[in-house]
Amino acid sequence: MTLQLNRRRFLKNAMAALPAGMIATEPANAQTSSVEVKARPIESFDPRDPTHIRYGALEFRSGLILTSSFRGFGGLSGLRLDKKGEQFIAISDKGNWFTGRIAYRGKRMAGLADMKSAPMLDSDGKKVTARSWFDSESLALDGSMAYVGFERVNQIVRFDFAKGGIRSRGEVVPVPPGISELPFNKGLEALVFVPKGQPLAGSLIAISERGLDPSGNILSFLIGGPSPGPFTVRRTDNFDISDAVLLPSGDLLLLERKFSLLEGVGIRIRRIPIKSVVPDAVIDGPTIFEVDLGYEVDNMEGIDAHVTDEGETVLTMVSDDNFSMIQRTLLLQFTLVGE
Repeated sequence: MTLQLNRRRFLKNAMAALPAGMIATEPANAQTSSVEVKARPIESFDPRDPTHIRYGALEFRSGLILTSSFRGFGGLSGLRLDKKGEQFIAISDKGNWFTGRIAYRGKRMAGLADMKSAPMLDSDGKKVTARSWFDSESLALDGSMAYVGFERVNQIVRFDFAKGGIRSRGEVVPVPPGISELPFNKGLEALVFVPKGQPLAGSLIAISERGLDPSGNILSFLIGGPSPGPFTVRRTDNFDISDAVLLPSGDLLLLERKFSLLEGVGIRIRRIPIKSVVPDAVIDGPTIFEVDLGYEVDNMEGIDAHVTDEGETVLTMVSDDNFSMIQRTLLLQFTLVGE
Protein backbone atom coordinates (compact mmCIF):
# COMPACT_ATOMS: atom_id res chain seq x y z
CA MET A 1 0.00 0.00 0.00
CA THR A 2 1.36 3.43 -0.91
CA LEU A 3 2.20 6.14 1.59
CA GLN A 4 -0.47 8.36 0.00
CA LEU A 5 -3.14 5.75 0.69
CA ASN A 6 -1.85 5.25 4.20
CA ARG A 7 -2.02 9.00 4.78
CA ARG A 8 -5.56 9.20 3.48
CA ARG A 9 -6.64 6.28 5.62
CA PHE A 10 -5.00 7.80 8.69
CA LEU A 11 -6.69 11.16 8.15
CA LYS A 12 -10.08 9.59 7.55
CA ASN A 13 -9.80 7.72 10.82
CA ALA A 14 -8.00 10.31 12.92
CA MET A 15 -9.86 13.49 12.09
CA ALA A 16 -13.44 13.20 13.74
CA ALA A 17 1.71 39.63 10.26
CA LEU A 18 4.94 39.38 12.42
CA PRO A 19 7.06 42.60 12.50
CA ALA A 20 10.73 41.73 12.10
CA GLY A 21 11.62 43.68 15.25
CA MET A 22 9.63 41.29 17.40
CA ILE A 23 12.08 38.48 16.79
CA ALA A 24 15.05 40.77 17.28
CA THR A 25 13.89 41.70 20.80
CA GLU A 26 14.74 38.22 22.12
CA PRO A 27 17.57 38.57 24.67
CA ALA A 28 20.88 36.90 23.89
CA ASN A 29 20.74 34.70 26.97
CA ALA A 30 17.24 33.37 26.29
CA GLN A 31 16.91 29.62 26.64
CA THR A 32 15.98 28.86 23.08
CA SER A 33 16.82 25.96 20.79
CA SER A 34 18.15 26.22 17.27
CA VAL A 35 16.11 24.09 14.87
CA GLU A 36 17.31 22.66 11.58
CA VAL A 37 14.47 22.09 9.14
CA LYS A 38 14.80 20.26 5.85
CA ALA A 39 12.55 21.44 3.04
CA ARG A 40 11.57 19.43 -0.01
CA PRO A 41 9.77 21.38 -2.76
CA ILE A 42 6.26 20.54 -3.92
CA GLU A 43 6.59 20.82 -7.66
CA SER A 44 2.88 20.62 -8.42
CA PHE A 45 -0.12 21.18 -6.15
CA ASP A 46 -2.04 18.78 -8.40
CA PRO A 47 0.07 15.59 -8.64
CA ARG A 48 -1.98 14.49 -11.65
CA ASP A 49 -1.47 17.65 -13.72
CA PRO A 50 1.58 19.92 -13.29
CA THR A 51 -0.02 22.54 -15.56
CA HIS A 52 -2.99 22.95 -13.20
CA ILE A 53 -2.26 26.06 -11.09
CA ARG A 54 -5.64 27.83 -10.72
CA TYR A 55 -7.97 26.77 -7.90
CA GLY A 56 -10.97 29.04 -7.53
CA ALA A 57 -9.62 32.50 -6.71
CA LEU A 58 -6.14 31.17 -5.90
CA GLU A 59 -3.11 30.36 -8.05
CA PHE A 60 -0.47 28.00 -6.71
CA ARG A 61 2.95 29.62 -6.26
CA SER A 62 5.03 27.03 -4.38
CA GLY A 63 5.05 24.59 -1.52
CA LEU A 64 7.43 22.83 0.84
CA ILE A 65 7.35 19.56 2.76
CA LEU A 66 9.09 20.26 6.07
CA THR A 67 10.87 17.73 8.27
CA SER A 68 13.19 18.05 11.24
CA SER A 69 15.00 15.84 13.74
CA PHE A 70 14.15 18.39 16.43
CA ARG A 71 11.90 16.55 18.84
CA GLY A 72 9.38 19.35 19.30
CA PHE A 73 8.95 20.16 15.61
CA GLY A 74 5.43 19.62 14.30
CA GLY A 75 1.86 20.26 15.31
CA LEU A 76 1.97 23.75 13.76
CA SER A 77 -1.41 25.38 14.30
CA GLY A 78 -0.89 29.11 13.82
CA LEU A 79 1.34 31.24 11.60
CA ARG A 80 1.96 34.99 11.26
CA LEU A 81 4.35 36.65 8.80
CA ASP A 82 5.95 40.06 8.53
CA LYS A 83 4.86 42.46 5.78
CA LYS A 84 7.40 41.00 3.36
CA GLY A 85 6.31 37.41 3.93
CA GLU A 86 9.75 36.46 5.21
CA GLN A 87 10.13 36.57 8.99
CA PHE A 88 7.53 34.46 10.75
CA ILE A 89 6.30 33.25 14.09
CA ALA A 90 4.40 29.99 14.48
CA ILE A 91 2.94 28.03 17.36
CA SER A 92 2.59 24.32 17.90
CA ASP A 93 -0.35 22.77 19.70
CA LYS A 94 2.03 21.59 22.44
CA GLY A 95 2.75 25.11 23.69
CA ASN A 96 5.91 25.92 21.73
CA TRP A 97 7.01 28.98 19.76
CA PHE A 98 8.84 28.72 16.44
CA THR A 99 10.45 31.69 14.72
CA GLY A 100 12.49 31.94 11.58
CA ARG A 101 12.67 33.16 8.02
CA ILE A 102 11.30 31.86 4.73
CA ALA A 103 14.03 31.84 2.10
CA TYR A 104 12.91 32.46 -1.49
CA ARG A 105 14.31 31.68 -4.91
CA GLY A 106 12.50 34.21 -7.05
CA LYS A 107 8.81 33.89 -6.19
CA ARG A 108 9.11 30.32 -4.93
CA MET A 109 9.85 29.28 -1.37
CA ALA A 110 13.20 27.51 -1.13
CA GLY A 111 13.45 26.64 2.58
CA LEU A 112 13.46 27.90 6.16
CA ALA A 113 16.38 29.62 7.88
CA ASP A 114 17.33 30.95 11.32
CA MET A 115 14.79 28.68 13.01
CA LYS A 116 14.47 28.83 16.79
CA SER A 117 12.06 27.33 19.27
CA ALA A 118 11.15 27.93 22.91
CA PRO A 119 8.33 26.83 25.20
CA MET A 120 5.58 29.31 26.01
CA LEU A 121 5.85 30.64 29.56
CA ASP A 122 3.14 31.61 32.02
CA SER A 123 3.19 34.67 34.29
CA ASP A 124 5.49 32.85 36.73
CA GLY A 125 8.04 31.99 34.06
CA LYS A 126 7.04 28.31 33.98
CA LYS A 127 6.01 26.36 30.91
CA VAL A 128 2.33 26.80 30.18
CA THR A 129 2.07 23.03 29.83
CA ALA A 130 2.76 22.78 33.58
CA ARG A 131 -0.74 24.21 33.99
CA SER A 132 -2.05 21.52 31.65
CA TRP A 133 -2.60 24.20 29.00
CA PHE A 134 -2.33 22.32 25.73
CA ASP A 135 -3.72 22.85 22.25
CA SER A 136 -2.33 26.31 21.61
CA GLU A 137 -4.26 26.56 18.35
CA SER A 138 -4.65 30.23 17.42
CA LEU A 139 -2.37 33.24 17.10
CA ALA A 140 -2.97 36.96 16.56
CA LEU A 141 -0.55 39.90 16.59
CA ASP A 142 -0.96 43.53 17.60
CA GLY A 143 2.42 45.23 17.29
CA SER A 144 4.63 43.65 19.93
CA MET A 145 1.66 41.83 21.51
CA ALA A 146 0.99 38.22 20.61
CA TYR A 147 -2.34 36.63 21.57
CA VAL A 148 -2.54 32.84 21.80
CA GLY A 149 -5.76 30.86 22.15
CA PHE A 150 -5.68 27.57 24.06
CA GLU A 151 -8.48 25.38 22.75
CA ARG A 152 -8.86 22.75 25.46
CA VAL A 153 -9.13 25.30 28.29
CA ASN A 154 -10.63 28.12 26.18
CA GLN A 155 -8.19 30.72 27.48
CA ILE A 156 -6.51 33.58 25.65
CA VAL A 157 -2.99 34.47 26.82
CA ARG A 158 -1.17 37.68 25.84
CA PHE A 159 2.62 37.86 25.43
CA ASP A 160 4.48 41.17 25.17
CA PHE A 161 7.38 40.43 22.83
CA ALA A 162 8.96 43.76 23.75
CA LYS A 163 9.70 42.13 27.13
CA GLY A 164 11.64 39.09 26.00
CA GLY A 165 10.58 37.90 22.58
CA ILE A 166 9.62 34.24 22.64
CA ARG A 167 10.82 34.08 26.26
CA SER A 168 8.27 36.66 27.38
CA ARG A 169 5.77 35.68 30.06
CA GLY A 170 2.10 35.24 29.30
CA GLU A 171 -0.78 37.09 30.90
CA VAL A 172 -4.30 35.67 30.86
CA VAL A 173 -6.77 37.90 29.02
CA PRO A 174 -10.32 38.19 30.42
CA VAL A 175 -12.78 36.64 27.98
CA PRO A 176 -16.57 36.75 27.62
CA PRO A 177 -18.46 34.03 29.55
CA GLY A 178 -19.46 32.31 26.32
CA ILE A 179 -15.86 31.39 25.53
CA SER A 180 -15.39 29.44 28.75
CA GLU A 181 -18.52 27.46 27.88
CA LEU A 182 -17.26 26.26 24.49
CA PRO A 183 -17.13 22.46 24.13
CA PHE A 184 -13.99 20.50 25.00
CA ASN A 185 -11.60 20.21 22.06
CA LYS A 186 -13.92 22.25 19.80
CA GLY A 187 -13.15 25.66 21.29
CA LEU A 188 -10.94 28.59 20.26
CA GLU A 189 -9.42 27.87 16.87
CA ALA A 190 -8.88 31.26 15.22
CA LEU A 191 -7.78 34.68 16.48
CA VAL A 192 -7.48 37.85 14.39
CA PHE A 193 -6.54 41.31 15.66
CA VAL A 194 -8.08 44.18 13.70
CA PRO A 195 -5.50 46.96 13.13
CA LYS A 196 -5.96 50.71 12.92
CA GLY A 197 -7.66 51.99 9.81
CA GLN A 198 -10.03 49.01 9.56
CA PRO A 199 -13.63 48.72 10.74
CA LEU A 200 -13.59 47.19 14.25
CA ALA A 201 -10.05 48.50 14.83
CA GLY A 202 -8.76 47.34 18.20
CA SER A 203 -11.02 44.28 18.29
CA LEU A 204 -9.84 40.72 18.77
CA ILE A 205 -11.92 38.35 16.66
CA ALA A 206 -12.16 34.91 18.30
CA ILE A 207 -13.77 32.01 16.41
CA SER A 208 -14.38 28.51 17.72
CA GLU A 209 -13.72 25.33 15.80
CA ARG A 210 -17.16 23.86 16.30
CA GLY A 211 -18.89 25.45 19.26
CA LEU A 212 -22.44 25.57 17.92
CA ASP A 213 -25.49 27.67 18.75
CA PRO A 214 -29.02 26.16 18.70
CA SER A 215 -29.19 26.82 14.94
CA GLY A 216 -25.98 24.89 14.30
CA ASN A 217 -23.84 27.93 13.53
CA ILE A 218 -20.30 28.41 14.86
CA LEU A 219 -19.94 30.53 18.00
CA SER A 220 -17.60 33.51 17.65
CA PHE A 221 -16.77 36.65 19.60
CA LEU A 222 -15.63 40.25 19.25
CA ILE A 223 -13.44 41.07 22.23
CA GLY A 224 -12.63 44.69 23.01
CA GLY A 225 -12.76 47.34 20.30
CA PRO A 226 -15.72 49.60 19.51
CA SER A 227 -18.48 46.97 19.58
CA PRO A 228 -17.69 43.81 21.57
CA GLY A 229 -20.18 40.97 21.58
CA PRO A 230 -20.96 37.50 20.21
CA PHE A 231 -21.69 36.59 16.61
CA THR A 232 -21.82 33.33 14.66
CA VAL A 233 -20.42 31.90 11.44
CA ARG A 234 -22.88 30.01 9.29
CA ARG A 235 -21.73 26.38 9.23
CA THR A 236 -22.24 24.64 5.89
CA ASP A 237 -21.33 21.28 4.37
CA ASN A 238 -19.87 19.98 7.68
CA PHE A 239 -16.86 22.32 7.57
CA ASP A 240 -15.23 23.47 10.81
CA ILE A 241 -13.01 26.52 11.37
CA SER A 242 -9.24 26.02 11.52
CA ASP A 243 -7.92 29.62 11.20
CA ALA A 244 -8.65 33.09 9.82
CA VAL A 245 -6.81 36.11 8.44
CA LEU A 246 -7.79 39.71 7.69
CA LEU A 247 -6.77 40.88 4.22
CA PRO A 248 -5.34 44.38 3.67
CA SER A 249 -8.51 45.08 1.67
CA GLY A 250 -10.54 44.49 4.82
CA ASP A 251 -12.13 41.12 4.03
CA LEU A 252 -11.91 38.22 6.44
CA LEU A 253 -10.77 34.84 5.10
CA LEU A 254 -11.84 31.71 6.96
CA LEU A 255 -9.72 28.58 6.55
CA GLU A 256 -11.91 25.52 7.08
CA ARG A 257 -11.66 21.73 6.99
CA LYS A 258 -14.04 18.82 7.18
CA PHE A 259 -14.01 15.11 7.77
CA SER A 260 -16.67 12.73 6.64
CA LEU A 261 -16.64 8.96 6.23
CA LEU A 262 -18.64 9.46 3.04
CA GLU A 263 -16.96 12.58 1.65
CA GLY A 264 -13.43 12.25 3.06
CA VAL A 265 -11.30 15.26 3.97
CA GLY A 266 -11.79 18.73 2.49
CA ILE A 267 -10.06 22.12 2.80
CA ARG A 268 -11.94 25.32 2.05
CA ILE A 269 -11.53 29.12 2.26
CA ARG A 270 -14.49 31.49 2.54
CA ARG A 271 -14.31 35.27 2.07
CA ILE A 272 -16.40 37.55 4.28
CA PRO A 273 -16.60 41.39 4.31
CA ILE A 274 -15.36 42.64 7.68
CA LYS A 275 -18.22 45.16 7.78
CA SER A 276 -20.63 42.23 8.20
CA VAL A 277 -18.90 41.13 11.41
CA VAL A 278 -21.04 42.79 14.08
CA PRO A 279 -22.54 41.58 17.36
CA ASP A 280 -25.39 39.08 16.98
CA ALA A 281 -24.81 38.73 13.22
CA VAL A 282 -24.68 35.41 11.35
CA ILE A 283 -21.84 35.89 8.88
CA ASP A 284 -21.32 34.01 5.65
CA GLY A 285 -19.51 34.47 2.37
CA PRO A 286 -18.58 32.80 -0.89
CA THR A 287 -16.11 29.92 -1.15
CA ILE A 288 -12.99 31.03 -3.02
CA PHE A 289 -10.96 27.81 -2.66
CA GLU A 290 -11.89 24.17 -2.06
CA VAL A 291 -9.84 21.00 -2.52
CA ASP A 292 -9.62 17.46 -1.19
CA LEU A 293 -6.84 14.94 -0.54
CA GLY A 294 -6.32 14.46 -4.25
CA TYR A 295 -4.14 17.58 -4.01
CA GLU A 296 -1.05 18.38 -1.94
CA VAL A 297 -2.85 19.21 1.29
CA ASP A 298 -2.90 17.80 4.78
CA ASN A 299 -4.48 18.99 8.01
CA MET A 300 -4.26 22.70 7.12
CA GLU A 301 -4.51 24.73 10.33
CA GLY A 302 -2.78 28.09 9.81
CA ILE A 303 -3.18 30.91 7.28
CA ASP A 304 -1.73 34.39 6.82
CA ALA A 305 -1.46 36.98 4.05
CA HIS A 306 1.10 39.49 2.84
CA VAL A 307 1.47 41.79 -0.17
CA THR A 308 4.58 41.55 -2.37
CA ASP A 309 6.52 44.49 -3.81
CA GLU A 310 4.71 43.78 -7.09
CA GLY A 311 1.35 44.23 -5.37
CA GLU A 312 0.34 40.57 -5.31
CA THR A 313 -1.58 39.30 -2.28
CA VAL A 314 -0.03 36.01 -1.19
CA LEU A 315 -1.69 33.51 1.13
CA THR A 316 0.54 31.20 3.17
CA MET A 317 -0.89 28.06 4.76
CA VAL A 318 0.70 25.57 7.16
CA SER A 319 -0.47 22.11 8.22
CA ASP A 320 -0.55 20.41 11.60
CA ASP A 321 0.90 16.91 11.30
CA ASN A 322 -0.34 15.89 14.76
CA PHE A 323 3.19 14.58 15.36
CA SER A 324 2.30 11.61 13.19
CA MET A 325 4.72 9.82 10.88
CA ILE A 326 1.94 9.46 8.32
CA GLN A 327 0.86 13.09 8.20
CA ARG A 328 3.04 15.91 6.90
CA THR A 329 4.03 19.47 7.76
CA LEU A 330 3.32 21.45 4.61
CA LEU A 331 3.95 25.12 3.85
CA LEU A 332 1.92 26.30 0.85
CA GLN A 333 1.69 29.66 -0.92
CA PHE A 334 -0.94 30.90 -3.33
CA THR A 335 -1.59 34.18 -5.10
CA LEU A 336 -5.05 35.61 -4.45
CA VAL A 337 -6.19 36.51 -7.96
CA GLY A 338 -7.80 39.87 -8.56
CA GLU A 339 -6.47 41.66 -5.46
